[in-house]
Amino acid sequence: MYRLFACLALLAPLYVHAEACLIHSKGKGIDVKVCQQNRSIPANLFHDGFCRPQLADQKVEVTFAEQCPSGEFGVCQNAQVQGMPYRQDIHYYGIASDARFLQPFCEQQSQGQWIDKSAKHKAELQ
Repeated sequence: MYRLFACLALLAPLYVHAEACLIHSKGKGIDVKVCQQNRSIPANLFHDGFCRPQLADQKVEVTFAEQCPSGEFGVCQNAQVQGMPYRQDIHYYGIASDARFLQPFCEQQSQGQWIDKSAKHKAELQ
């Protein structure tokens, strides 16, 4: 029994819990809001690397939460981080017509699945 607890204690740092970061960047006519929901990125790398973008000439605000808030127009689900084995869900907020650029990038570059939330939201309003 002791060995089981010892093994679990060693594996605990490898466990990735549900975590998300909402990134809001503003600058020179740009106002972008995305949320990255962690799937398999080690927690410290996600928190200190992926959620800390360095964007020139932009003010960046980062907020952490257990999951991304609702209101997104689209989600790139199970997106693979380029050149790495890690996966995340990327939620997009703002201008729904941006999906025409984001969907191909999601599916072709990130090998993710695009989920159009704007169509679902419009249907709920009717």
